This record gives sequence, C-alpha cells and structure tokens, in this order.
Amino acid sequence: MRSIWNGAISFGLVSIPIKLVNATESHTVSFRQIHTEDGGRIRYRKVCELEDREVTQAEIGKAYEDADGTIIPITDEDLAHLPLPTAKTIDIVAFVPADRIDPLQMENAYYLAASGAPAAKPYTLLREALKRSRKVAIAKFALRGRERLGMLRVVDDVIAMHGLLWPDEIRVPQGVAPDVDVTVRDKELDLADALMDTLGEVDIQDLHDEYREALEEVIAAKAAGEAPPEAPEPAPGGKVLDLMAALEKSVRAAKQSRGEEVGEEAGEPVEEAGEPVEEAEGAEEAEVRHLPRGKRAGAAAKKTTAGKQAPAAKKTAAKKTTAAAKKSTSKAQSSRSAKKTASTAKSTAKKTPAKKTASRKRTA
Repeated sequence: MRSIWNGAISFGLVSIPIKLVNATESHTVSFRQIHTEDGGRIRYRKVCELEDREVTQAEIGKAYEDADGTIIPITDEDLAHLPLPTAKTIDIVAFVPADRIDPLQMENAYYLAASGAPAAKPYTLLREALKRSRKVAIAKFALRGRERLGMLRVVDDVIAMHGLLWPDEIRVPQGVAPDVDVTVRDKELDLADALMDTLGEVDIQDLHDEYREALEEVIAAKAAGEAPPEAPEPAPGGKVLDLMAALEKSVRAAKQSRGEEVGEEAGEPVEEAGEPVEEAEGAEEAEVRHLPRGKRAGAAAKKTTAGKQAPAAKKTAAKKTTAAAKKSTSKAQSSRSAKKTASTAKSTAKKTPAKKTASRKRTA
C-alpha cells in the first residue's frame, strides 16, 4: 500500500519512524456530468477572474481571504516553517481507556507501518504496551495543512490511528431530542427487549452494500442495451399507530425470519393498548393496522363469552346424550326381558300337555 505521509511517533524519549497508510477505501460508484442533449462531458476549468483566462495547475497557489475580502497569499514555504512540533511527528500526549473516546469524534482511519528495520523494535514495544494496558494513545499530528487529533490502537498486529475531531468541533445536540413528554411503559420495554433478543447479533463481514450492487446491475443492463431490472413491489400495509401492536408484529416477523416457531399468542393483541404514535409527515407505511380500544374490548368480551358458553353447551349436550343412552339401554333390556318371558311361557305350555297325556296313559 502506498504511504501518504512519512514521519515518526514520539513516545516519550522514544522515536519510531513510521509511514502513514490509508486503512479504508471507497467503493462508491462515481458518475460524470454530461450534456443530456448529446452526451458530451461537462468539465470545469480554472479561470483567473482578473485576466479572464484559463490557468494551469502550476500557476495556482493558496491564499486566505480576510473578513473584509482581502486576499493574503500563503506559500508552501510558509507552511513548512510553522512552529509546530507535530509537523512531521505523531506526538503521543496521553494514554486513556478506549471508552473515554466518543465515537462522534472519529474520522478517517490509517495504518502506521514501521519504516525500516531499526523501527521494528520500538514499534513492537508500543504495540505490545497498548495491548497489555488495554488503553489507547491520544496524539497530535499535522496532515494536509492543519494539526489534528488522533487515537492510536492495535488492530491485529498493526498500530492503527483514527483521526479525531477536536472537542469544540462536536456540536451540542440542542433541540434534537423530542420536546414532548413521553411515558414508556414496562410492557413496551419488555417487547422492545424481546425484539432486540430475537434479532440477535450479526457478523459485520456478512453485510454488504446492496444499493451499489443494484446500481451496478442497472449500469450493466444499460451498457448491454437491455432494460434495467424493475424494483420490487413494496409490501402493502397500514400506517403504524399502535406502538404495542408494532412491537408485537416486529417480534413475530423477526422470529419467522429466523425460522423459529411462532405461537398463536404472539400475534394476539394485548389487553391494554399502547400509546398511539403520531404519524410523521412523509412517514413510510408499515404492515401494522390500528385496532381501536372499543373493538378490541368487544372482541375480547365475545371471546370470553364464547369461551364460557362453549363448556356449558358441551356439558348440556353430554347430559342429554347420557340420558338418551340410558333410556335406550333400558328399552333394550325391557325388550330382551319380555322376549325371554314369552319364550319361557311358550316352552312351558308345550311341556304341560305332554305331561298330562303321559299321566292319563299310566292311569288307564
């Protein structure tokens, strides 16, 4: 990787020659400005307004414009003689815990490479000291014409430096937070926690720029003379007006996306409605629909009544069925008894004359 700055790290009385290398790169798709009528490139030319002519890069210098419009030329030689100890040195001023640095201050990231074999030992010493202390180094350095603040930390086996904004460059977030009193209930926080747990963690390496990929597909299609791919249809839905319903539906959707089983109770509305969220102007639509409190209570009442009536109806039907079964059994038993009695009587009637006839024969 090409270095963009050469200097040294000043670590007390230790000086470590280093090279500064960009740690990040941009993959943004760049566009050119063209004339829409004929496709010709639109270019900017540097013109001297006094002479009304285009000038070359060699004729262009720096200057400071005063409040009254006065132009004060500043040469590279003037900048080279600035009374700054950080002109070619990354001067470490303190070591602090990493959580003392506000992420809002972080700017560009750089890798610090040891410059030559003699720098290897002190470079490794600083790297291992940072690792063992679990701290970061706060330093000052000068780059691109101004002094900056930096934070040194260890990434794998390399010392990295993040440019930091000066504390007075961080704006106070005055007037940004909601200016109305809002009460967040425990049930809403519980659902929010459940949604956070369901979404879980993510490996940053798995994330990618889908917009850039889609843009590249459009460019490739147009270059091949084909129609660009159509955008997917947005999912239909109502506007989010009930915070509790929105949270519940979000938890359900997150579980389904992770392949987890979702019970019926996950989609049922809670008994107590959440506070309505005011619809912001130009807000996008979501899939959650508002269910008024009256309808929800009525639905709950119907459900409760139906739940109470169902067991009673089942009980009554069971009693009727049992009674009918008993009655049928009784009739069957009576019928069998009657048939048995008749059969017995008939058999007896047949046997009696025979006995009388035999008796008469013996008498004669």
